[in-house]
Amino acid sequence: MSEDPSLRERVTKQSEEAIGKLAQELLESPVVTSAMSAAFEARERAMRAQEVAMGALNLPSATDLERLTRRLRGVSQRLEGIEDNLDDVGDRIQKLNSVDQIEQRLAAIEAALARIEATLAPPPVA
Repeated sequence: MSEDPSLRERVTKQSEEAIGKLAQELLESPVVTSAMSAAFEARERAMRAQEVAMGALNLPSATDLERLTRRLRGVSQRLEGIEDNLDDVGDRIQKLNSVDQIEQRLAAIEAALARIEATLAPPPVA
């Protein structure tokens, strides 16, 4: 039983090394590299052709939709900022109204004090 795990480990290690060498050789191969480059270029041309075709049909491309999504997010963030500012303005207006109410109460108190002073003041001597 002790030999079986070591055999498995050796086979696993050898297969990993073989796969690593194969992958390295494929990556270094000019044929594979040029084939991958050609495939990426073909993909890029197909995407451009698709965008042109979608534009000709007056349909948005994926790029157009991504750009629109980004702009909508920006507008949404700006609207949230405006809403926050409006809330602040509303709070300030309410505070100003409460100041007006305090001023009205103070004026009423001053008028009451003036009446009290008038009734308590001695009559003028003639």
